Amino acid sequence: MLPHRYPFLLVDRVLDLKPGKSIVAIKNVTINESFFQGHFPDYRVMPGVLVVEALAQTGVILLYNSIPDPEGKRVFLSKIDNLKFRKPVVPGDQIRLEVEIVKLKSRIGFIKAKAIVDQEVVTEGEIWASLVNPEGLNE
Repeated sequence: MLPHRYPFLLVDRVLDLKPGKSIVAIKNVTINESFFQGHFPDYRVMPGVLVVEALAQTGVILLYNSIPDPEGKRVFLSKIDNLKFRKPVVPGDQIRLEVEIVKLKSRIGFIKAKAIVDQEVVTEGEIWASLVNPEGLNE
């Protein structure tokens, strides 16, 4: 469903999906992830922007399942608010990605998102996304 591919596909599995409402997904963080080679190689920590990207990708799955004609749309981040990084994510962690829709209109989506490891929130924030038709994007 997502247009992303390895190494940038950051959602491993969807556990629960309620179209128009919420989604729960999983990202397993392994030492084999390519970013660990260069991001703090002496203290391996997943880049926070990639945790946010995993949350955003989870949100996109929810949005695609909540709108009519999703194959005719692309979703782009337009704004992130109240983002907090509470704890680092390290190899061996399993991130539980929880996203809920706050507002959804024909061209805009607003979601609240949390990344949870071992029942502790590690990252949370609010994400605004624009839903656009892909024609003309690369012109």
